Amino acid sequence: MNDLITPDLVRLDVDLGASKEEVITSLATLIAGAGRSADPDQIAADMLARESTAATGQPGGLAIPHCRSTGVDRPTLAVARLATAVDFGAKDGPADLIFAIVAPATGDADHLTILASLARALVRPGFTDGLRAAGSGAEVVELISAALSPAAAPAAAPAAAPAASAPAPRRLVAITACPTGIAHTYMAAEALEAAAARAGVEITVETQGSAGAKHLPAATVAAADAVIFAVDVGVRDRHRFAGKPLVSSGVKRPIDDADAMIAEALRYADDPNAPRVEGTAVDAAHPQGSAESWGARVRRVLMTGVSYMIPFVAAGGLLIALGFLLGGYQIAIGSTFGGDAVNTAHHILTNSTLLNLPDPSAYVMEDVELVRGPLLTYLGALMFALGAAAFGFLVPALAGYIAYAIADRPGIAPGFVMGAVAGIINSGFLGGIIGGVLAGLAAHWIASWSVPTWARGLMPVLVIPLGATLLSGFAMLVVLGKPLSALMTALNNGLNDMSGQYAILLGAVLGLMMAFDMGGPLNKVAYGFATAGLGAAATATGAAPELKIMAAVMLAGMVPPLALALATVVRPKLFSAPERENGKAAWFMGASFITEGAIPFAAADPIRVIPSIMVGSAVTGGLAQALDVTLRAPHGGIFVLFAVGNIAGFLISLLAGVLVSTALVVALKSVGPAPEPVTV
Repeated sequence: MNDLITPDLVRLDVDLGASKEEVITSLATLIAGAGRSADPDQIAADMLARESTAATGQPGGLAIPHCRSTGVDRPTLAVARLATAVDFGAKDGPADLIFAIVAPATGDADHLTILASLARALVRPGFTDGLRAAGSGAEVVELISAALSPAAAPAAAPAAAPAASAPAPRRLVAITACPTGIAHTYMAAEALEAAAARAGVEITVETQGSAGAKHLPAATVAAADAVIFAVDVGVRDRHRFAGKPLVSSGVKRPIDDADAMIAEALRYADDPNAPRVEGTAVDAAHPQGSAESWGARVRRVLMTGVSYMIPFVAAGGLLIALGFLLGGYQIAIGSTFGGDAVNTAHHILTNSTLLNLPDPSAYVMEDVELVRGPLLTYLGALMFALGAAAFGFLVPALAGYIAYAIADRPGIAPGFVMGAVAGIINSGFLGGIIGGVLAGLAAHWIASWSVPTWARGLMPVLVIPLGATLLSGFAMLVVLGKPLSALMTALNNGLNDMSGQYAILLGAVLGLMMAFDMGGPLNKVAYGFATAGLGAAATATGAAPELKIMAAVMLAGMVPPLALALATVVRPKLFSAPERENGKAAWFMGASFITEGAIPFAAADPIRVIPSIMVGSAVTGGLAQALDVTLRAPHGGIFVLFAVGNIAGFLISLLAGVLVSTALVVALKSVGPAPEPVTV
């Protein structure tokens, strides 16, 4: 601590300027004059840049301008007691006590911990009163040194033994984080802890600051009645708190009004309609300090990718379903315009406008005439185009956030690129998973390099993304591209060989493929096989083989989410709270033929879930073929019943598979231990 502040870094009862810009510039000059920097302009620029993101004025006449800067090589604190207060943006007026904190751009953990302790001390009663009464710079240094000593930290009051009939205390958890992670992160934590003590509430705060963050224990999170996010940046591992009542604000609010935030959190804890933390991850974390098994680590990485991918699935799938409902299934056929749905929808949109629709004959395609009117067709094409765009991000999002789970932010860019590469080489979700892992490992390895100080700033924005993309891209395109593509081709050829006399067996096999990876490579091979002949069969009458295959595939793809949704209703205690929430969404996703709605369940417990849904989907696929169910739409679920031949057979096949899968998953989950919880 001795080198954090010295008397020559203190100025008492002085005028340093009429504005905060002038005061900050003067303090930067003071720091340079004390031999702490050769570049005061850089310090001032960095501090003003931080100031531009959020004012650093605090209640009670304090201001804490702070930054990380290449202008210093050791943490430095300059203190000024102004003769004339200057406005730093606090709600209660200008500041007369200024603390300028500058941390090195690459400060070590010990230095950053000291600065965190200082930030906490600044909001303790009595500390600033002593500084205002100090008569010299040496006295200021002594007061700050005493505040930062371990003995100065306020000890928790011993808890009184609860009476036998006393209710359990309310418990809260909180996350605080600011962009630089130096001052406000820790001041907000201190303010929340003090307010909770006044309210008689237990609170545990995780500070996600520059000194590092220790994850809240899983048991603490599980026992919390509500959570407070006081942050100006994203919350790391947000999904740990899925389902908890949430009070959310910027990091400055608790410093200004912590008592109101605690009261609001307690009110939300008793309100079933209160805002809650979104997310699809399981609700338990590994206890701090415990070793994470390789199996749990792999599932955590995969679950991270899946949880970030799910919003694209939900938005895209439902938009596509609405597109079919409004515009008719023909918007996804149309051989004149390239034979695929996106081209057809694009043609409709670019040849009409919502306010100036052409004659319906403009929508006639080769051998296919749209059954909807111009307005509904246009709106359906619009919905379909938006949904298709959202679906285009499924594999890149999966790969990008798998890489993020391995390497943090530097892994996102190369991971997204590898997801796009998976599409180029036609390797689907399997390629996305492999590419995401490769990108994450490459980024993590490059981030571990020891580089000169001048190059550290380039690592996360240039060196790591470039190097990781090159390394993982070479592996995907040169080494794995042809084998993965060949595997997809071989699977397609095998399905062609089963057509004809083995129709029921083909339906069962397609069902197995649809459920095995729920939107992955096998699923996409089965779906592509079904849609490939749909355009040619568009004008067929009766139970054309291609139309029967399409029905079997879509019905089999609807089974997994519907069966798991039903299972969460039949035996809710077998599922975690987030899984039960996912079950509510899975009803609509299954009904819309979004097989990916089953992914969160399968990722959390693959050994018991995947075999169960595969059996049910196989039953549905075989029954659909046996009952001569046909389907002229390539997507849409129950929204395209108008395109179904033999609706009774359609419903019978679907119900049979759902009941089989539900019974199996409930039976398997009722025996054996629950899967190890995962945090993403």
